[in-house]
Amino acid sequence: RILSRRKKGSARWEKQRLKVAALQEKTANQRKNFLHHQSKELASTYDAVIIEDLDMKGMSQALHFGKSVHDNGWGMFTTFLSYKLKEQGKQLVKIDKWFPSTKKCSCCGAEKPMKLSERTYRCSCGYVA
Repeated sequence: RILSRRKKGSARWEKQRLKVAALQEKTANQRKNFLHHQSKELASTYDAVIIEDLDMKGMSQALHFGKSVHDNGWGMFTTFLSYKLKEQGKQLVKIDKWFPSTKKCSCCGAEKPMKLSERTYRCSCGYVA
């Protein structure tokens, strides 16, 4: 806000612009550091990581999240995770956003329609989740 009140091109404007740039750089570095730590933890803990292929642009427009969806660095996180897993010879699997993971039995692979209100999955093979 202070920068917007300064006359563009003046010495005080330039000084304030540098302050704003430093703050934005610090925020970007904090986000990058956090994403590196999280991706390293996942890569060292698991042999395979399965993520959903999300449409972040669509989410920001349709769900009225706006900038907060773009601000979380999902693309950067998936990039970090993929190269760290590749270095260790592990696997990153991207699943389509319409894959019925909650309707599919993890034991036999049978698919069963479920309402959103249902919280317990019971399969015909006897598996309960």
